[in-house]
Amino acid sequence: MSSVVRLAVPNELLSLVRLAQLLEGVEHRAVDPHQYRLLAEKLGAELSQHQGHDALSGLLDHFPAAAEIYENLQYGHAGLVRAPLEMSLASELAARSLLERVRRGG
Repeated sequence: MSSVVRLAVPNELLSLVRLAQLLEGVEHRAVDPHQYRLLAEKLGAELSQHQGHDALSGLLDHFPAAAEIYENLQYGHAGLVRAPLEMSLASELAARSLLERVRRGG
């Protein structure tokens, strides 16, 4: 039985929500890579445009694929901005460890 989630969405975020819904719908299906990339780029542009919006965090809680794109957009200057600090630190340490092992050849 599927549940229905109703969100109060400000008008200026409707395009973002629709793109996030589309991305969730194709996330685990075989789709044309070019179409997936276009969808992700359009969603990324919407996320960048509404980056400081008060409702954005709540919306990203409901759309994990969109939240991942948001993380990727922010990573260069803010790291894992939506992940708890412990998870962010653990990810950073694991990445450093892996890079060090690769650098040493094993």
